[in-house]
Amino acid sequence: MQSSNFSEVLDLIRQEDARFERNAYYFVRQALDHTLKARGAASGEAPRHVSGPELLKGIRDYALEQYGPLALTVLRNWNIRECGDFGEIVFQLVDYGVLGKTEQDRREDFDGVYDFEEAFLHPFLPEKKQRALQSRRSRENKESEYETN
Repeated sequence: MQSSNFSEVLDLIRQEDARFERNAYYFVRQALDHTLKARGAASGEAPRHVSGPELLKGIRDYALEQYGPLALTVLRNWNIRECGDFGEIVFQLVDYGVLGKTEQDRREDFDGVYDFEEAFLHPFLPEKKQRALQSRRSRENKESEYETN
């Protein structure tokens, strides 16, 4: 889709739902391209459909590459707070014919795939702090498993 057409589509989307900044939509489009290129280069295959979790991994990688330790700040500035927000953006673009989907694709595919703070801050923490956080999360997970049993 040409840039001017994409901009017009964003105007229409944001007239109905202005939750996310315009740059968030451009970012998702660029992250999708990044994901397709990375996967094609790794596999030697032609680009194919990307699932929600695959796209979220690509979004994470692209955000860290583009914004480094400021990735979480940038996303929050665009009002993106969790993985499901990316799903909302993707499905708005699907609804307007910018992106395609399969019968199996759902908004819920984007929900809770990763924790934003862990995904976007953890890679930049000192190693000692990373180990401490992993240890604490491991204990918390064991405690919650124990409580549910």
